[in-house]
Amino acid sequence: MIIGVPKEIKNNENRVGLTPSGVLELVKNSHEVYVQQNAGKASGFNDHQYIEAGAIMLSSIADVYKVAQMIIKVKEPIEKEYSLIQKNQIVFTYFHFASNKTLTKAMMASGAICIAYETVEESDHSLPLLIPMSEVAGRMSIQQGAKFLEKPLQGKGILLGGVPGVPPAKVLVIGGGIVGTQAAKMAAGMGALVTILDIDMKRLRYLDDVMPANVITEFSSSYTIENNIKNADLIIGSILIPGAKAPKLVTKAMLKKMSPGTVLVDVAVDQGGCFETTTPTTHQNPTYIIDNIVHYAVANIPGAVPYTSTLALTNVTIKYALQIANKGWQKACAENETLKKGLNIIDGQIVYKAIAKAFDFKHTKVDQFLETPVIA
Repeated sequence: MIIGVPKEIKNNENRVGLTPSGVLELVKNSHEVYVQQNAGKASGFNDHQYIEAGAIMLSSIADVYKVAQMIIKVKEPIEKEYSLIQKNQIVFTYFHFASNKTLTKAMMASGAICIAYETVEESDHSLPLLIPMSEVAGRMSIQQGAKFLEKPLQGKGILLGGVPGVPPAKVLVIGGGIVGTQAAKMAAGMGALVTILDIDMKRLRYLDDVMPANVITEFSSSYTIENNIKNADLIIGSILIPGAKAPKLVTKAMLKKMSPGTVLVDVAVDQGGCFETTTPTTHQNPTYIIDNIVHYAVANIPGAVPYTSTLALTNVTIKYALQIANKGWQKACAENETLKKGLNIIDGQIVYKAIAKAFDFKHTKVDQFLETPVIA
C-alpha cells in the first residue's frame, strides 16, 4: 500500500503522523511511505531520518495526498485539505466528528474512508489510540492550569502546591478516566488538594485505592459539581463519551459561584467541551475570560509537547496502520472488532451511530461495507 504522511497545518500543531521508526515498520512490510518535507521537524525528526528509514520525501502537501492510498496524520483535516482528499482514500487520524458538522459533511462529500483514532475501542471499552494523548493532555492540563493561576495571567495568584505555612490550591477534576486520573496524579504530586468526581463507583473505588492522601473522590452529580466549584482554584473538565459530544456539566450560570481568577481547563474541547462557556482556542491564544473566570480550551493540548506526543502516538497507531496496509481496510476491520469501531464514515455514509445522532443524519450499518471474515 502507498502511505502518505503530510505536514500538519492546524494552528500550532507540531506533531506528525509517523515517526521514522513507524515508517521503517511499514517499509519492512513492503509498503511505500511518502512523507512531506519537514513534516517531522517540529517534533524533532528531520528529513534525513525519514529517508534513512525508507521514506520518499515530497515537497508539498498536495503531492502527498495525490499519491497516497492511506493518509496517516494527527489532527482532523482542516478546510484547506478538504479538496485534497480523494474518493476511497483511507484517512487514519483523530477526527472528533461529533463536534464538527462542517468537517463531517466535507468528509462525507469526499467519499473517503475515515478511520478515527478516538473511536478504536477494545472489548473492555478502553480506547487504545486515545489513551496516550489523554495521558499527555491530562498531565499538561495541570501544567497549564498552574501557569494560568499566576496573577500576571489573570489568575488568582496562587501557587498550586503552596509553601510551608500557606495552604495549597484546590483542584477539582470532573471525570475519573485517563485524563482525569493523570491530571489528579500531577496535581497531587505538586502538592495541591485534589477532588476527583465520577459517576462510576467502581472507578472511584479504584482511584481511592491508588491515589495519595491529598486526593479525595466524590460521586459526581449536579449538586457535588456546584458545591465543589465554589472553592476550587483550578477546574479540569475531563469527560469523554466515545465518538459523541461531551455533556455540558458546568453552566454559564455556575461561573458566578466561582471566585475571580479561577481557572477552567476543558480537555474535552475536541468533543465540544464539557463547560457551557467553552470556545476552542489555540496555543498562540490559549485563554479568554468570561465573568472573571479564566478559560483554557486549546483543542490540541499535546501539540505543545510534540516530541513526547508523536512518539507516544506512533507507539500505538503503528499496529493498526500495519493491519490496514497489509490486509486492506475492509479485511482488517472485518477481522478486528477493535479497529472496526474506528470506522466513522465510508464513501459518504456515516457508520458510527453517535456521529449520526449528533447531527440527526442517517446512520448506515458498517457491516455491509466489510468483507466476511474467514473462520478457520
